[in-house]
Amino acid sequence: MQSTSLALHTDKYQINMMYAHWVNGSHQCKAVFEAYFRKLPFGNGYAVFAGLERIVNYISNLRFTEEDIRYLSEQEEKYDPMFLEALLQFRFGGTVHSMKEGALVFPNEPLIRVEGTIMETQLVETAILNFMNYQTLIATKASRIKQVANNDTLLEFGTRRAQEADAAIWGARAAYVAGFDATSNMLAGKHFGIPTKGTHAHSWVQTFMSEQEAFDVYAKVLPDQVTLLVDTFDTLESGVPHAIRTAKMLESQGKRMNSIRLDSGDLAYLSIQAREMLDAEGLDYVQIVASNDLDENTIFNLKAQGARIDVWGVGTQLITASDQPSLGGVYKLVEREVDGEMLPTIKISGNPEKVTTPGKKDVYRIVDKKKGRAVADYISFPDEERPRNGKRLKLFNPLHPYMKKYVENYEAVPMLEPIFINGQKVYALPELDEIRAYHASQLKLFWPEYLRKLNPEIYRVNLSEKVWGLKQKLIDSYMQPEVEEKE
Repeated sequence: MQSTSLALHTDKYQINMMYAHWVNGSHQCKAVFEAYFRKLPFGNGYAVFAGLERIVNYISNLRFTEEDIRYLSEQEEKYDPMFLEALLQFRFGGTVHSMKEGALVFPNEPLIRVEGTIMETQLVETAILNFMNYQTLIATKASRIKQVANNDTLLEFGTRRAQEADAAIWGARAAYVAGFDATSNMLAGKHFGIPTKGTHAHSWVQTFMSEQEAFDVYAKVLPDQVTLLVDTFDTLESGVPHAIRTAKMLESQGKRMNSIRLDSGDLAYLSIQAREMLDAEGLDYVQIVASNDLDENTIFNLKAQGARIDVWGVGTQLITASDQPSLGGVYKLVEREVDGEMLPTIKISGNPEKVTTPGKKDVYRIVDKKKGRAVADYISFPDEERPRNGKRLKLFNPLHPYMKKYVENYEAVPMLEPIFINGQKVYALPELDEIRAYHASQLKLFWPEYLRKLNPEIYRVNLSEKVWGLKQKLIDSYMQPEVEEKE
């Protein structure tokens, strides 16, 4: 696969719908879509929005190449050559608003809003969901692990188990956004400036005639970066004692060994015993790194057992989000042009959770000014009066409207940032460390009960009365029972 164009990184039905609109003459009609997810992953209390940088780069460079057009001309649909010529001239001219990467986000609120012609808003759907769903999922998983690991060092080790190169590279970035400290993936380090860390494999030890020789040679070559994998043969009888001898050799040269790594066995027991052995030899500065299919649950349990682990290498469970490998984000039409007027639209479903909220919407984070904590997210129409301090704001549960509260002393923080306006990028992509800092600041806005790993408190996502009223009105209009004809 040689082409670097991502214009065909879409589902075929998008192209077919675009073609049908083109033939019908409705391809220039305006539309508004919103991307969001319905359910939090992992039973968590929040998700971490990620993927915006890749979405911005995708839209900025969205072009059909001659090669793309040739491929489309070979399809069984036999697209009109004039349509293919229109695709060759295609440039995204729409408007995009988005949450900032690193934001804490919640179900059923717009994360990305795309406005433009039906052609362009339809085309970008698949790629936006692909980038948003995966990176948000991994960032959320990484944030859960960070909440459990607290101030311990976290290393992303997932490349070899990731679903191909893109997942490894962008997954490493998503993990870094959410608080991981380094990655083993060199390409991710090069592209994004993420610190890289690595140890050595069991094969290094097996290459030599003895474990001691393997450790000593490694230490001589990389005396300032020595982490020794101690479980190739017998962790406590062989690996740790040999590592101690290597550490003493380094001390005689004025150097210090960084750490030992445990990759199998009872990590709690082995880390406790290894810590005692190291400390007894005056090597209290040598850290203990653990790996081996770790995730937030394993780390939580190991800490509860008193494990003496300083650094966690997390791979497969993180990069594949193995306990829930998809986010399930969707991209739904909320407004469309009819006879020159933009009208809200709704999708009705037999599954109540799939009924959409009509109309183009803004999202505000309502922050209690006295306590400095978020109390709810508030969704309203752009033409509504913006919530502001001193103006009494009614917050009610959209599913149970009788559950309500009022707030007055608050700040309403707009969460959707303009990214593209009429095809022009107006958003300067922040540096990765800025995104990490923003994510950390977002966490500080929330009470611990929303952040805890088990049974988190449900954070409020509220609709304005106008939004809620329109939704009920449109539901009623589509659900009217048929009137029986009189005999």
